[in-house]
Amino acid sequence: MTSDTEPIRITRGPGGEVEAEGRFDSLAADILRHAGFLFEPALHGHWIRLPFDMGGDWENQQATWAAEMLTAARYPVLLARDLRPGTPKSSTPHTPAMTAQAPPGRRPRR
Repeated sequence: MTSDTEPIRITRGPGGEVEAEGRFDSLAADILRHAGFLFEPALHGHWIRLPFDMGGDWENQQATWAAEMLTAARYPVLLARDLRPGTPKSSTPHTPAMTAQAPPGRRPRR
């Protein structure tokens, strides 16, 4: 990946859904699928989103996990601040993803 590559943006859409946008290859798509994102057909390509009605905490965990995995794979990622677990909802602009951690619900390896 080059530094001029468009970042993958993970945001909460106007209807409250968590979406991923940007240009990415098949590895990035596989990482998003692994984190629970769905690829729904749309007029122009695919609508990439997390399932609806899973709860804000779950959505935040999955979005953060996806951003961390993408970052670990050296993709440029912008994760909306309000998607990080434990942060209050706000309309703050996107900020880079945090460092990679163990997936939600799993203990880190020692």
